[in-house]
Amino acid sequence: MPTKRIFFKHSKTWRKINEYGKNFINIVIKLNQKTSIFMKNLILGLLLFTSGTLLAQDSLPDIALETLDGQSTSLVKEASQSPLTIISLWATWCVPCIKELDAISEIYTDWQEETNVSLIAVSIDDARTVRRVRPMINGKGWDYNILLDTNNDVKRALGAATVPLTVLVKNGQIIYRHSGYAPGAELELYEQILANAE
Repeated sequence: MPTKRIFFKHSKTWRKINEYGKNFINIVIKLNQKTSIFMKNLILGLLLFTSGTLLAQDSLPDIALETLDGQSTSLVKEASQSPLTIISLWATWCVPCIKELDAISEIYTDWQEETNVSLIAVSIDDARTVRRVRPMINGKGWDYNILLDTNNDVKRALGAATVPLTVLVKNGQIIYRHSGYAPGAELELYEQILANAE
């Protein structure tokens, strides 16, 4: 599928693999001729192993989270309730996060009717700011499944450098990832939803 390939080339994982590859080439160049073939093969093997590990992170991590009501749940359990799930990492202090969730909120009902997609908004607010989540949700009227990740476990597991981070999950696999928000990004997300809806 060309969309996956184009997306993969721009993903953080691809950048890491490129970075490792460049580092490997620099190491090989710097090694003098007396370096054994064993060492060169060892370095190459480590590079391939690391790349394989990075590529294997396309599965949605099974992380324990809390609902707004304090109930324990897991990200995988919540995502498995819909054939296609958007997971948005956000915080009350993140203006682009709020803009993205507001933009999606305006068209979310249509998306649900057309594609049966669901959205899980995972707040990464820490213990000091998590008390702001419920009032913000109530004030915005967002009709999303809200989960709390006060330890940033999901953010770390997904390798998110910053928020907002939006991922699209199908059958427990991350099939699309987008970091940051600019007006219109929700339309790109919707294209991905339509391409993967059953």
